[in-house]
Amino acid sequence: MRLLAVAILLGGLIAGGCGSAEDESILGKRTWAVGVRPDLPGLGLKRPDGTFEGFDVDVARYIGGKLGRNVTFVQALAADRIPKLVSGEVDLMVAAFSVTPDRKNDVAFAGPYYVSYQDILVRSDDTAIKDVRDLNGRKICAVSGTDAAQKVAAMRGVSVQITSATDYDRCMALLRDRAVDALTTNDVILAGLVKREGKGVRLVSARYAEQRTGIGLRKGDPDGCEAVNKAITEMYQDGTAAQLVGKWFGGTGLNPPIIAVPQFEGCD
Repeated sequence: MRLLAVAILLGGLIAGGCGSAEDESILGKRTWAVGVRPDLPGLGLKRPDGTFEGFDVDVARYIGGKLGRNVTFVQALAADRIPKLVSGEVDLMVAAFSVTPDRKNDVAFAGPYYVSYQDILVRSDDTAIKDVRDLNGRKICAVSGTDAAQKVAAMRGVSVQITSATDYDRCMALLRDRAVDALTTNDVILAGLVKREGKGVRLVSARYAEQRTGIGLRKGDPDGCEAVNKAITEMYQDGTAAQLVGKWFGGTGLNPPIIAVPQFEGCD
């Protein structure tokens, strides 16, 4: 009798500890908390009323709508993206989040949903910088939690001085004040800054170091990842992706590649 009771107890513990695959997936939720940037004009920007706007915000809404989920937005600065995702504070990260081998150690990626390039933003009156190698001996701004400036510093024959900043607004202030000579990161981020500034800055159109911008998820959710990839595919096939690129980056000097479904990372 005692053995029977123990067997029943163990069976109950095992059953209680084994949730379905959907319970562990974003697909088990009707509302997703989505991390977006609050500080990137054109990509993810927090308005004075507390709402968010931008290309990434519209992409997240599209994907949620395609998959029948409501989305709420949580601000995530560059350095917050992995911690907020790993902790479960957000379900998806759609925040100018480039896919890198180091980041894939901590999180998974759907997509990419956009393929861009690294570029350079300078003051309009600085005509000497035409290419990444023209940054040699210059001061460039780097935002904490990003690796764009370090990629330049690692280039052979290019020696730069890096000034760290908490966000791109601070980098832009340093650029205007001539405390730095340039800002380098994804071209879509720079295009958004150009659109906001209106004048006084320009994109160099150096177009180096391909940047694959993905949607971050917690590891171990291949079903959720595949569902997001399907929605991204439909976003390109129905013309929404091209429409959003034109909406947020038209007239900035950005020269985007052909708008086609990117080659996905694969959902492990």
